[in-house]
Amino acid sequence: MTSVKPILAIDLGTSGPKVALVTADGDLLAWEFEPVRLHLLQGGGAEQSAVEWWEAIGTAARRLTAATGVTRVAAVGATAQWSGTVAVGNDDRPLTNAIIWMDSRGAPDVHALVAGHPKVAGYGLAKLATWIRLTGGAPGLAGKDPLAHILYLRRSHPDVYRSASVFLEPKDYINLRLTGVRAASFDSITLHWLTDNRAIDRVAYAQQLLTLTGIERVKLPDLRRATDILGPLTPEAAGHLGIEPGAPVAVGSSDIHSAAIGAGAVRDYDANLYVGTSSWFVCHVPFKRTDLFHNMASLPSAIPGKYLLTNEQECAGACLTFLRDNLLFADDELATPLPDGFYAALNRMAAREAPGSGGLIFTPWLYGERTPVEDHTLRGGFHNLSLTTSRAQMARAVMEGVAYNMRWLRDAVRRFLRRSPGAVMMTGGGAQSAVWCQIFADVLGCPIHQATHPLLANVRGAALIAAVAIGSQSFNRIQAPMAATFHPRREHRRTYDELFRVFVRIYRQNRDIYAHLNRR
Repeated sequence: MTSVKPILAIDLGTSGPKVALVTADGDLLAWEFEPVRLHLLQGGGAEQSAVEWWEAIGTAARRLTAATGVTRVAAVGATAQWSGTVAVGNDDRPLTNAIIWMDSRGAPDVHALVAGHPKVAGYGLAKLATWIRLTGGAPGLAGKDPLAHILYLRRSHPDVYRSASVFLEPKDYINLRLTGVRAASFDSITLHWLTDNRAIDRVAYAQQLLTLTGIERVKLPDLRRATDILGPLTPEAAGHLGIEPGAPVAVGSSDIHSAAIGAGAVRDYDANLYVGTSSWFVCHVPFKRTDLFHNMASLPSAIPGKYLLTNEQECAGACLTFLRDNLLFADDELATPLPDGFYAALNRMAAREAPGSGGLIFTPWLYGERTPVEDHTLRGGFHNLSLTTSRAQMARAVMEGVAYNMRWLRDAVRRFLRRSPGAVMMTGGGAQSAVWCQIFADVLGCPIHQATHPLLANVRGAALIAAVAIGSQSFNRIQAPMAATFHPRREHRRTYDELFRVFVRIYRQNRDIYAHLNRR
């Protein structure tokens, strides 16, 4: 272990938190993970326990510090799943479960809020113009933004809404537990759609939007830059983590922003293709722009003075988890033991199948979709199954289906940028698979750079932001941690071009059916 004090970094993902010790240059020294539960509810609900988050963070951190002997750190930095809501009471404790990014129960509230005439893409034109002018975007109609969560609580759980003294994003709730300070970063607050983002260095709440939504300013956190120091680590939090108190805690950033920095995609147009539970294709840009029809916009970045083109596909790695837990090894009367090395076996199966999976196409919309189309009624499926379809073809088709969806999104990103993205760094758990990296290269038709320690891009980004906050790093010195490069294979281009076109046709020809079957 290095003699220089490392940074303790926390990354709260949907599956649970990772806690790592990282140098100011972004070198991963050691890390631990602790799982948490996900509660999917009728009507589009998706919740997790914020108390369980904090307990899991402590468990992982104490295991890490006990194994390494490190108890003194240079700083603490946190990142977390974006677009969630924790209703916090006067005693700083959660009043109920956290509503997370998958939850769409606020969709009716958003539709009512944005209604008006004349209407454009589901929005009243005057309201839409106000949101785009001030924020750079607009509330998602799928109801998965924090604004929708808060409106849902106000309608369905008025006692929780009244008792809430502040609504916090998951990252900002963790920071509250670390420091006792209630604050959000310019980037983490964005999806509340309540801020004026035109002056990128002076993001502030817009009274016009507070009035429009009826959200009281007193129930919202103060705003800071991601690279500000929020405060010192409290003795209580230090004991929970197993380290000494007093270390500076950075305000930090949400997962999409942190992953881009952890991937080294800090220069304009260089892209981070992240494949975890969900997926995204983002890059920093020097301009503020909105693409309402594909649900993406350039919004405040963790890097002061910059914008990050943000978007998110709902299900990516979650599709392989679904394949494992619901089709291959379900916990039911036909249950068989899950073999050791399941994902390694899945990779071997997928690798031996020919590109295109025998014409089998998987659509990954298992919980609706955000980008490149926003539609919470979409659902996934296998298309063109036959009596000769094998499990190996199904495994490869799932990987290819996620890649087709990403190509759909990448093409929208290209039009947004009015140029091709730069280098594409692939991170997240999916990037651990060389087979999947090659599939992405073939489907997207561009080189894919596989990150070193791809599972840890978020936590590396959290540490690098903290290093900048304490003056030990600068964004222009951050390097991309590259393990391998996968080049597209020309011989498979025609196959993937044809199947991608069919993939998009499946959406266009079936979206009305999905809407009919899954309307509330």
